Amino acid sequence: MAISNSNLWRGQERSGWIRLRTLILLRWVAIIGQLGAITVAQRVYHLQLELTLCYLAVGISVIGNLIAIFIFPENKRLTEFENFLMVLFDLLQLGSLLYLTGGLNNPFALLLLGPVTISANVLGLRSTLIIGGTAIVLVTLLSEFYLPLRTASGMILQDADIFVFGNWIAIIIAIVFLGLYSYRISTEAQSMSEALSATHMALAREQKLTDLGGVVAAAAHELGTPLATIKLTSSELIEELDDRPDLREDAELIREQADRCRDILRDMGRAGKDDLHLRQAPLSTVIHESAEPHLDRGKEVHFHEGPGEGGDMQQPSILRQPEVIHGLRNLIQNGVDFARSAVWIESEWTEDRIVIRIMDDGRGYPPHLIRRIGDPFMRRRRGESEQRTRPEYEGMGLGLFIAKTLLERSGATLSFANGWDPSQTLSTSPERLGAIVQVAWPRNKIDARMGENRVPVGHNQQIPV
Repeated sequence: MAISNSNLWRGQERSGWIRLRTLILLRWVAIIGQLGAITVAQRVYHLQLELTLCYLAVGISVIGNLIAIFIFPENKRLTEFENFLMVLFDLLQLGSLLYLTGGLNNPFALLLLGPVTISANVLGLRSTLIIGGTAIVLVTLLSEFYLPLRTASGMILQDADIFVFGNWIAIIIAIVFLGLYSYRISTEAQSMSEALSATHMALAREQKLTDLGGVVAAAAHELGTPLATIKLTSSELIEELDDRPDLREDAELIREQADRCRDILRDMGRAGKDDLHLRQAPLSTVIHESAEPHLDRGKEVHFHEGPGEGGDMQQPSILRQPEVIHGLRNLIQNGVDFARSAVWIESEWTEDRIVIRIMDDGRGYPPHLIRRIGDPFMRRRRGESEQRTRPEYEGMGLGLFIAKTLLERSGATLSFANGWDPSQTLSTSPERLGAIVQVAWPRNKIDARMGENRVPVGHNQQIPV
């Protein structure tokens, strides 16, 4: 399945999620904290600070905030470059304050981690590397160049060189670790959010198609009686107009068009049965409906169904859920895309389980990625043969993620393997050496005739005579 919005999602910058007002508010908090620290250091501990330069550094931050408030609208969202400049400014402003207040001897030097963490969460990799590199350079310079802190008596407050070196190493390690950690977590959260959005879109589309089938079925049912009346009346007119050839032709045309309307409604209603069938269907019917879009794509699709050990000969009727249909359709599409010539779809049932296996004769899954199948936006390097077999494939893993998410939502458990792997236990057929997907449900989760899933059958209405 092609997700039309995937390119749009991938093109969005994470910085576009952050409003300017949010960063302005955070900067006000930092400004209040800086002024409070300077005031306490001077008035409570009587440290001799370069107050003019300190207040100048804080004042520049205040002026920047005021300019941003009055120039930009409240709903302004920053671009990647604008957000990068904001974070870089905060980092340099903090570095200048630390230079004026003891460098790495100042315990507030740990605050240099703040801009790096913000950058890793909201900016791209390149911007994050620049911010992190700038922070490392600042820490290194502050370990050697700074204005020392002096008490009222003139004594210099300074840590031993070994402690300054330890602070330098610790801050650099924290910058690298927290930057990588925050960037990785933020990237995975973004990918998961985008993939879940695509999953909801796919499910909504399938639900609309299901609802449309019900509308078509209702229309076919309601129009059946008037069309039958038109056909009957036109047939009687044809018999009575033997002596009026011109009118007889009109009556035949009416009957012909009534038959045409009946055929159109029958074709449109092929997927929309009565209300009961919209809610449940035999297992093989649901599988065939899921595979129908991919039956004429140049690959042979073989269907096999039957009871497993201890299973009843009569196949179960399962809930005809959009999640199940769309999830199976994505898995079948994946098999058809990568099969050399054939795809096999097997289904079996026992007293407590319903299992569907989708297998192909392709190359199977890459062994190093098989444990990650189902992760959203999973990328891999394409080979030349893969480009020839499926040139439009982008390797994002979004289709499998959608299928896995939807089927697990219905209560299924998915297993993936390669047929050529001697350690796999999903299939024993020697010809099915490609990818294997097994979808297994506890029977009480999906069987339409068990427990809470039981579909009530309505009673025929008595017609008085």
